[in-house]
Order: sequence, then structure tokens, then C-alpha cells
Amino acid sequence: RGVGHTPLPWPGPPALSFPAGQPLAPPQLWPHPRRPSLPRAVPLAHVEVQGAGDRPPLVLLHGLFGSRGNFQTVAKALVRRGSGKVVTVDARNHGGSPHSPLMTYEAMSLDVQHLLSRLGITKCILLGHSMGGKTAMTLALQRPDLVERLISVDISPVSTAPVSEFFAYISAMKSVKIPDGLSRSAARQLADDQLRSVVQLPQLRQFLLTNLVEMEGRYVWRVNLEAISHHLADIMNFPVFHKPYLGPALFLGGSKSPYISSEDYPEIHRLFPKADVQYIEGAGHIVHQDKFEEFITAVLNFLPPP
Repeated sequence: RGVGHTPLPWPGPPALSFPAGQPLAPPQLWPHPRRPSLPRAVPLAHVEVQGAGDRPPLVLLHGLFGSRGNFQTVAKALVRRGSGKVVTVDARNHGGSPHSPLMTYEAMSLDVQHLLSRLGITKCILLGHSMGGKTAMTLALQRPDLVERLISVDISPVSTAPVSEFFAYISAMKSVKIPDGLSRSAARQLADDQLRSVVQLPQLRQFLLTNLVEMEGRYVWRVNLEAISHHLADIMNFPVFHKPYLGPALFLGGSKSPYISSEDYPEIHRLFPKADVQYIEGAGHIVHQDKFEEFITAVLNFLPPP
């Protein structure tokens, strides 16, 4: 972003809580690929919400430290209002998806490509928020044949916030100590107290705490903090592309968020020449939480005719 860019509280999504009692896949370790340029896909956890109509399925990708639960309410609202089928997805190292030491946009794009293939989806409408938006852009630029149109929510194809504050959040999460045998609410309260000195924003603490889960009687973080901290620079940057994506694209920002700025317009239009940039008045980075109705309307208006 350059000097003088205001550090942001977080690039991940919001505090729409993850449904309690949802079964959690045990973390799986995937071997480091011999050649980083050829990442190995992991099978992503996902939920399909069936809808009527002939539109390509809408695939929703969450942001850093998030999960598919962040888009659960959005998915149901879109289907109810005629969007057609919606698929919500957990990124690698997040939610119920497997853990992998690799965490680049090329790897995350490949994961989604494999998921589309598994689901028999030959073309989709891809919507991603923050980190998920960068994954969606990467996939559209790599495999335009798979993406009918693209929606990037509050993120541009450029470098984002400084990594130092995220390292601080991760080390705070790693240092949380919770004794066995506590109730879920007591464990969350204890973790909240331990995070408070580093993560001052209550909304951000609550969001991070959606990742605290009980496994075999112990409380653990279901996000792969090691892989995320190792690849934080990759997550904040964006891969280099020379060939543009020529399909319709919508960059949907929050008017109160600096993540899509006028400085980014040249790069947005270089890579996405058919891009339309819109802002939802009064929304911050978590556009779909801050202004839910306006967000749903903007998405529906951008979809192709049924």
C-alpha cells in the first residue's frame, strides 16, 4: 500500500458466530509439496444451499480467521430471494477444512477449483470477502473459463495492511491457556480476558473466538496459526498477473473502509477491465454484516438474468 496507509484492525470477516455443536473435522496434515509452484489441493469443507433457477451456482469465500459460518445467513437470504444454488466454503487451515503448511493464493485457488470439479460445477459466480476476495480474483485470472462473473467484497488486487499487527494477534492466540474441563462459555470468557491486552476491539476478539473449539476435552484453535503466520506476507500481498479477466466483475466496498481506494482503480481496471466499483454507504470492512440488506441487494442486482 505504501507509507502512510492507515493500519486496519483486521482483514478477516466478522462476528457472525459459528453454529454451536457443528461437527469439526480433525486437523489433517498434508505433506509440503516438493515444488511450491505446484501446490496440492485439499478437500474443502462446504455447505450447499439448494435454490431454483438456471444461474450458475454462487460460491462464497470467507476472509482470514473466518469460516463458512460467516456467510450462512447471507446464503439463505440470497437463495430465498432467487439467487439459485449457493455454496459456502471453508478455506484450507480454516473451519472444518484440512490443515496444510502451505497458505498461498495459488494453493487456495487450486482448492476451490478441485471443489468445483468434485461438485460437477463447470461455471460459477464467485464472491469472496477480503482474503476470500483475493482467492476469488486469483481463480478468475487463472481459470476464467470457470468463473461466469466475480464479486470482490472490500478488497483490491494489491498489497493490503501491514503484517505486524496480525503477528501480534496470532502470538496472543497462541499464548492463550485454558484448563481442561471448563464449560464453553467459561473457556471463551477466559480466552477473551487473555486476548484483551493485545486485541483491544471487542468485535475483533469475539470474531477470533469463533475459532476456539473443544476437541477431545481440550480447547484448541481450529485455524492453523503456524501456517497463517508463516504465510502472512503472502496473504497480505497479491500474486502477479499479466493477462486480465474479461468477465463482469463487481468490487463492492464499504464507504467507511480504506480497503478499496481510488489509488487501486488503475490496477483493478488493468486486471478486470469490465469491473464496476461500488461502495455501500455506512459499511466498514465487514460489508455483509454492517449493511446486510444493502449487501444482498447489490449482489442480486449484479447476478445475470435468471
